[in-house]
Amino acid sequence: MKILVLGSGAREHAIILALRSEEAEHEIFAAPGNAGIGQDAQLVALDANDPGAVTNFANENGVDLVIIGPEAPLVAGVADEVRERGIPVFGPSRMAAQLEGSKAFAKRIMDAAGVPTGRAVRAANRAEVEAAFDELGAPHVVKADGLAAGKGVIVTSDRDAALAHADAYLPSGPVLVEEFLAGPEVSLFFLSDGDHVLPLSPAQDYKRLRDGDEGPNTGGMGAYSPLPWLDGKFGSEAEFVDLVTREVAEPVIRQLDAEGTPFIGLLYAGLILTDAGVKVIEFNARFGDPETQVVLPRLIDPLSELLLAAASGHLEDQPRPAFAADVAVTVVLASEGYPEAPLTGRALTGLRAAETVEGVHLAHAATAETDGGLVATGGRVLNVVGVATTFAQARDRVYRALGEIGLEGGQHRTDIAARVAEGL
Repeated sequence: MKILVLGSGAREHAIILALRSEEAEHEIFAAPGNAGIGQDAQLVALDANDPGAVTNFANENGVDLVIIGPEAPLVAGVADEVRERGIPVFGPSRMAAQLEGSKAFAKRIMDAAGVPTGRAVRAANRAEVEAAFDELGAPHVVKADGLAAGKGVIVTSDRDAALAHADAYLPSGPVLVEEFLAGPEVSLFFLSDGDHVLPLSPAQDYKRLRDGDEGPNTGGMGAYSPLPWLDGKFGSEAEFVDLVTREVAEPVIRQLDAEGTPFIGLLYAGLILTDAGVKVIEFNARFGDPETQVVLPRLIDPLSELLLAAASGHLEDQPRPAFAADVAVTVVLASEGYPEAPLTGRALTGLRAAETVEGVHLAHAATAETDGGLVATGGRVLNVVGVATTFAQARDRVYRALGEIGLEGGQHRTDIAARVAEGL
């Protein structure tokens, strides 16, 4: 199969590595990709946010499947034009992608579908924000309504800090002030063909920059899968997945279809397990990053067949995806200054040594080849992924591999999956 993957991060590298692990030998293009992706796919100098450019390339090169990784091409309507030309594309339309592109749209869909979520107030100015704070109380949850690369949310009891966050986004439009929900968070992905959904395996990610969930929100500093502690809360992980499929994913997909905006692609449900039950924090319209890096290495079924079935409207013909009993842990290596002002252009060393650690592979997020070698080009630089039979073993492998990698000023969390490895 000829496959075009749009994007340049570790999520896209993880998707490509999953495609490469299949018995079938695919011809894979990546636009624009990065240095690591270039080792596993043919890089294409293509604007992934340009619907016409993507469609023309896919058409001229006989591409059988287009996979859209990040959110920006979805909101730009890339999937619409590719689909109109009759090319299977795994990614929702511009309208359906509002599920991620607009928090207010997502809340409306959830309300219409009867999906459990927290209360929210749409605030267009500072006075409305303050009134919402008074109504909902502290801690304060403020979300940018549009895309913010995972950094548009603040949760704090500091009213002044919450107001400052709102002030930063209000010039671009209204913000959402939401009810604070307490409990462990879970990420769960669903494949959708517009009518049917198939769940993948749940994961948990770490948004805060520093150990102990301290510091600012980031795009994600690590993740692990599966979640054995769900067994004690929901009878089993499978029962939890069934519950969320029935009460969240299927109603949302039905509601979008009823409104004439069928969702074809990856529905990402960000969930919180409260004392009152499972509630949705947010939806994304694409694979999550870094959760994809720990979910896909455990997938047994060919990813290409699942995504093509969803893109072609035949997901009902696919069995529920199966996952290995192995566990996976990933830790993100980030540049100095991330997330506010990452320092880029610094050399990366030791990657070959890191990949000699058993059960470890690297998913590149922001790397480039120069005459002097590999350099970091962004905030989140690499994902170090470890697969093993136990979380303790996977963690040990990941952190041994990280010890081999050199990046001046580089930072990473040391507590990813620590509690689950200890059985907590």
